[in-house]
Amino acid sequence: MDKLDSLITRAEGLIVRLENLLPKENKPIDWCASAWRWQMENGRGYLQSVEHPHQISLENIRFVDPQKTEIVRNTRQFLQNLPANNVLLTGARGTGKSSLVKALLNEFSTQNLRLIEVEKQDLIHLNQIVDLVRNRPEKFIIFCDDLTFEADDVGYKALKVVLDGSLTHTSENVLVYATSNRKNLMPEMMTDNLAFKHSDGEIRPNETSDEKVALAERFGLWLSFYAFDQDEYLAIAENWLNSFQIPWDEAARQAALQFTHTRGMRSGRVAYQFATDYVGKLGLAGKLK
Repeated sequence: MDKLDSLITRAEGLIVRLENLLPKENKPIDWCASAWRWQMENGRGYLQSVEHPHQISLENIRFVDPQKTEIVRNTRQFLQNLPANNVLLTGARGTGKSSLVKALLNEFSTQNLRLIEVEKQDLIHLNQIVDLVRNRPEKFIIFCDDLTFEADDVGYKALKVVLDGSLTHTSENVLVYATSNRKNLMPEMMTDNLAFKHSDGEIRPNETSDEKVALAERFGLWLSFYAFDQDEYLAIAENWLNSFQIPWDEAARQAALQFTHTRGMRSGRVAYQFATDYVGKLGLAGKLK
């Protein structure tokens, strides 16, 4: 009996290992959702619906009106089946790049706009994602946040294919919106400017340098974001406090300025973090109505 139990245990273990080697069934996609994240599980990717997408509104994103106007216009063109570009949003941290993309979903989800967030390491699956949504009636923005590549990353090649389009990967209901803190998405080295110096057997090093900047050039619309000055930061902080139904007074102004000293920068993100901190302190002190 002991030998039989041992054989059964070994057989069950073998079955489990074999099941792990077999292709997994595709997980059903909740097409009633408005946003998804691409997730990997047991070596297989799937679209995981986001139950509670960020509800930030376009009105709450301040002092980036030219950039906002351009990306809204491009998105409207996309939704109306007009030619539209992939978008690269670059510049200072915390100035609203990611929030602006998320606000587009909040603004246009009733017009069939959908958002798919893809992490940089998963960009190699972009062709698979595009194939999943190719025949859907909705319009999809593939959102890549904080996008930068190292020289040996392979994901940028998959992104280039989707940006350029090809016989198998182009899709009229998909655009890519990406944010980055730097305009050139791949690192540039000092040696890239030394065209006369050949290293590692490279015959045409200038072509390697061109390859590094070529990815950013494949985005048809570039939007640049810049750090806020003090007045802009204070106006954003006031706006966020007002959204919490807290009046803006001299005490709040001084607290907002003091808060920046602990962060070393002024940005929309820091203004929101200040407002959250300030309202929380008022609540603990029993000063909220």
